[in-house]
Amino acid sequence: MIATSSSKATFLITASDQPGLVARLAGFFAELGLNIVDASNHSSVELSGTPRFYMRIEVDLDGLTRPAAHARLGESVSRRSLEEAFGRLAHELGATWSVRYADSIAKVALLVTREATCLYDLLLRQQSGELPCEIPLIVSNHSTLERVAESFRIPFFVLPITADTKRAQEERLLELLRRHHIDLVVLARYMQVLTDSLIGSAPPVINIHHGFLPAFQGAKPYHQAYARGVKIIGATAHYATAELDQGPIIEQDVARVDHRMGPDEMARVGRDVERVVLARAVLAHLEHRVIVDGPRTIIL
Repeated sequence: MIATSSSKATFLITASDQPGLVARLAGFFAELGLNIVDASNHSSVELSGTPRFYMRIEVDLDGLTRPAAHARLGESVSRRSLEEAFGRLAHELGATWSVRYADSIAKVALLVTREATCLYDLLLRQQSGELPCEIPLIVSNHSTLERVAESFRIPFFVLPITADTKRAQEERLLELLRRHHIDLVVLARYMQVLTDSLIGSAPPVINIHHGFLPAFQGAKPYHQAYARGVKIIGATAHYATAELDQGPIIEQDVARVDHRMGPDEMARVGRDVERVVLARAVLAHLEHRVIVDGPRTIIL
């Protein structure tokens, strides 16, 4: 499909650092007549001593209709031929890469339990256009938040879960994700541990938790924090992996508290931090700004 003037593509590239990388990558698009509308890159030295290179390039695909693109890609100019040509360059550079197109709107599934703060925040941000995505469904293990989904006219699925039904429940969840062509799953205070099997079969999953892990695990973390007299509370958004709460971190933030605040007030402050951190992480993913490199992320 030939691109229109409103169509853009965002490329993420990871490679071993070497001289001339920026020039080679920028030159590729220049030869095609594609305008680079945004670019950022970073080089870092790993603990192993091997330098790594990361780059995000956003290009206007309108140039695919021009002679330069035909001269480089042949008569069958398309996104596929663009990707094939870029793939050859990436192979020469020993790079891994991915691309996302601005007119391909991501479909996001929200998983919730009983806490509404993050759910409301994400729905309002999506409705106002702040989060460029569609939300085809909300899934919960309880019916508590069904009215929230109804108010936004989004289908709500209740999948109760017990120790005996967990496997069947997750199979049903995967079926829903496939049926709705979901690209991203967001655990908006979904109070269930996902199995390795589900994480391995599902699209990318973003989770939010209070910043006390692992010091304040389990129930009532803000009560534990109050009892210990903490001075800072926070939240962490990360990709879910098979290792519980150890996935690559996307976003974090903190807020100060003091001895005058009780557990309920700390929980209120914590909820505010959680919703903001989760929204930032989801937006970074949707804008194709996150490079996962081993156990960490680079946000460009």
